[in-house]
Amino acid sequence: MKKRANKVLEEEERLCCCEYVNRLGERSHVGACCCDCEDLDDACDRFMKREPQKPESLSHVTAVFTDRIRVPWLWGGARKVDLSIIPPLILLPVLLHVAALHFLLGMVVLTALPGLLLWYYYFTHRKKGQTLFFLSLALFSLAYMYYLFITAVLPNGDIGPGQLAVVTVGVTLTLVALVHSKREPGVVRPKQESVHSTVTYYSPLADRDPAVNGGRQDVNVTVKEDGRRNWCPVCRVVRPPRAGHCRICGVCVLRLDHHCVWINSCVGQTNHRSFLLTLVFFLLTSLYGISLVLQSVCPDQLLFTALLYCPGVYDQYSAALCFTCAWYSSIVTCGLLHLLMVQVINVSYNVTEHEARMALRDKTARSSYWGLVVDTGVYSRGFRCNWAEFMTMGGKVNPPSPVPADLVALLGVGKQETRESE
Repeated sequence: MKKRANKVLEEEERLCCCEYVNRLGERSHVGACCCDCEDLDDACDRFMKREPQKPESLSHVTAVFTDRIRVPWLWGGARKVDLSIIPPLILLPVLLHVAALHFLLGMVVLTALPGLLLWYYYFTHRKKGQTLFFLSLALFSLAYMYYLFITAVLPNGDIGPGQLAVVTVGVTLTLVALVHSKREPGVVRPKQESVHSTVTYYSPLADRDPAVNGGRQDVNVTVKEDGRRNWCPVCRVVRPPRAGHCRICGVCVLRLDHHCVWINSCVGQTNHRSFLLTLVFFLLTSLYGISLVLQSVCPDQLLFTALLYCPGVYDQYSAALCFTCAWYSSIVTCGLLHLLMVQVINVSYNVTEHEARMALRDKTARSSYWGLVVDTGVYSRGFRCNWAEFMTMGGKVNPPSPVPADLVALLGVGKQETRESE
């Protein structure tokens, strides 16, 4: 009877595709997104009465609004939509179409766009929060450029089937490498050999049976064996050499290079090669696609001068839009080419971006070529050995083990005894 009752209870608590559990722990429905919004009603009422708003009104309204923007999902109820993915889907096509109206508008838009991206990057980076804005912009830019290539450039008859196949394969390989680089970067897990103390509590936890193990609770404690510098107080693990803590992801990563906003993840030991491969595939595809577009819209100009001088390109809107997209792709390509160059130099000197920043801060590294080359001299073993180590560094990380429990939560009033391992 008990099993049948539990089964009925589980079926009743099961969410349909349009239901979800809101931030207050209550069951709600997608269709009720505009219902029972006391915070919004209160804010509007104060606005109509010209009364000052409460300090927390805007944050409460924003929290309710973001919690109710969901899409139906077949498993587990409606899924929450991150609002940061929406602006690129709207702004990018609008700005590119505006820039295609006149070359002066194109200069203004293409000059302001990198500045807006840098401002948003530093704004989110200062808050140390994750955002899907840049990943959404990267994926939508790639998809939108390919869409315009198919619909605006290909009908002109200047692109052959072989060239279309090369572009399609390049886009596909870029997406595959990007998906592969989105996997876990190599999170540091507690090792059994790093645990050398066992704390025994005779006051049992509230949710445990006191009769189990004689009322005794054994808790493994990870201690700071390798010095204060290698101990992470947030993750409560001893970091191995070259590992670092990412304040945005909130985890320690093996051989941490940097946190990349374009993939919304850290670049570490297990995904660094995939990240480098993504850059290579994208740059090759982008350069080849730009050359095909310029040959189509500016057939009478040399390839290297077509971006700077293409007379009559704004006479036809479709050609102007393709020319504007070529300029946009060129700006993105230049930025990622600089990133790839920095990555190749760092791998050649066997230094990560995280190590380079730390060494420059502590003034223990040699910097040259305006900071492009940073040599710490710690792990470098020559060009060939450095690249061999990078290409063969293991993707296997330590198997997950239970994270040490928080001792503050386990404190009891009973006796306790500590046994130090030999």
